[in-house]
Amino acid sequence: MAAQEQITLGGGCFWCIEAVFDRVEGVLGVESGYCNGHVVDPDYEQVCSGTTGHAEVVQVSFDPQRIGLREILQIFFAVHDPTTRDRQGNDIGPQYRSGIYWHEEAQREIAQAVRDEADRALGGRVVTEVARRENYSRAEDYHQRYFERNPQQGYCAFVVAPKVEKFRKTFAGRLKRG
Repeated sequence: MAAQEQITLGGGCFWCIEAVFDRVEGVLGVESGYCNGHVVDPDYEQVCSGTTGHAEVVQVSFDPQRIGLREILQIFFAVHDPTTRDRQGNDIGPQYRSGIYWHEEAQREIAQAVRDEADRALGGRVVTEVARRENYSRAEDYHQRYFERNPQQGYCAFVVAPKVEKFRKTFAGRLKRG
């Protein structure tokens, strides 16, 4: 089995999802970026225009011996709203869509199964797309570890922090130590 795997997740603003997965035991790294659009190497302003087709995403690198993809996806579904198309709270547009972007065929099967479980639990309302990760590019440096560097910034304090706190309460056993 691989020493490290990657999965790419879109759950609204990447600052929120990155801040959660930075705290998950077994996650080795999280990188904010953009994927599954038609423009090569877009910048933040282009993606925010909603015209590039990209989703704001995080690429999560994890140790499958310490945490499995299924559990990563369960955390993902718990910390964002997978039932609202192209929207998370006040963030509106196709760049904020809910998506699981797999890297290997085996991941597609797990992603689809967990998505289907969430859909049944939420009364058939899940809009999360499951697709091969394509046309990925890393977001600008100032987006990386944004919450960690800007916890008092308004969006971080009122939108990101509650998601992190929800993770801490719901998945206390998965919280990184130290």
